[in-house]
Amino acid sequence: MSRVLKEDIEIIIKEPINWEKLKGSSVLVTGASGMLGSYMMRTLLELNHQKGYGIQVFALVRNPQKLPAECRDEIQILQQDVTKPIVSDAAFDYIIHAASPASPLIMRKDPVGTIAANTLGAYNTLELARQSNAKGYLFISSREVYGQPYADQKVFTEDIYGLVDPLDPRSCYPEGKKAAETMCACYKQQYGLNTKIARLAHTYGPGMSIDDGRVQADFLRNVVNRENIVLKSEGTAVRTYTYVSDAVSALFYILLNSDEIVYNISSEDSTVSIRQLAEALVEAYPERNMKLVFDIPEDTGNSGCAPFTLGILGSGKLRALGWSPAYGIKEGFMRTVDFLEEE
Repeated sequence: MSRVLKEDIEIIIKEPINWEKLKGSSVLVTGASGMLGSYMMRTLLELNHQKGYGIQVFALVRNPQKLPAECRDEIQILQQDVTKPIVSDAAFDYIIHAASPASPLIMRKDPVGTIAANTLGAYNTLELARQSNAKGYLFISSREVYGQPYADQKVFTEDIYGLVDPLDPRSCYPEGKKAAETMCACYKQQYGLNTKIARLAHTYGPGMSIDDGRVQADFLRNVVNRENIVLKSEGTAVRTYTYVSDAVSALFYILLNSDEIVYNISSEDSTVSIRQLAEALVEAYPERNMKLVFDIPEDTGNSGCAPFTLGILGSGKLRALGWSPAYGIKEGFMRTVDFLEEE
């Protein structure tokens, strides 16, 4: 495991989370080869190493070769697509549903597959949780469920929503997440399942693909390759960025420490425009002689990127549980560059 990953997992485990709930439990992580899923899987394994918790960790993935090699001997692998009913002899105490397309390129090319992964995936994992009489179920949702804020909105708390156009094929992602959230609420009401929903702001860090088409991925690829950072727009859209280990500690707070069903995860202090993010990365590496350049295409339609330009998530509910981010935006992105260059 790289230095950055080791430091991140150590920081997560030191959080005052009710880790004892996981002793002797069986935990299924879907999307375990992705950024969030792999961090959560590594955290569970490290709890076994350091504290002897005896957690049985199950990883549901389509391609086991994408799992971290050093983890494969310590986990049980379920190889399948989450859109198919999940067949397993095991009963799970906790299910963490992190499997979901995250790339704008996929959302553009396969909107049907995108909405299916979120809706069918949620149904299949919720059914498995119900059949297992699980103690907890965590669905990883997105800031995108809030849509575009109306004119007088600046901050989204968990009970305020903006506009999502259901007839826009790009809405395959937020509408799929919204339907999955409703399923979580229905399973809680009808079956008493302890469902939790985490709505993440833009999340980045080790484990993310720098080729998935998201703007932060493009910028990181430019930095690693010592290239000029290229903006495909004026860069006025405002976003909040949360470093992955901060997001993962928040996910465990929600799964193990919370009482309510839904929480935002957002580092409000790391709110910048896309242009400001690009400028910050250029300034962070003066020795690389990078510049910020603009290459705005005439046709910006169907890019696969979310059309929402504003909307900051308020994390007050989450912070009341004791969570706060460890990393600001500059340090978080520099840690990500360190990891990418170590790899």
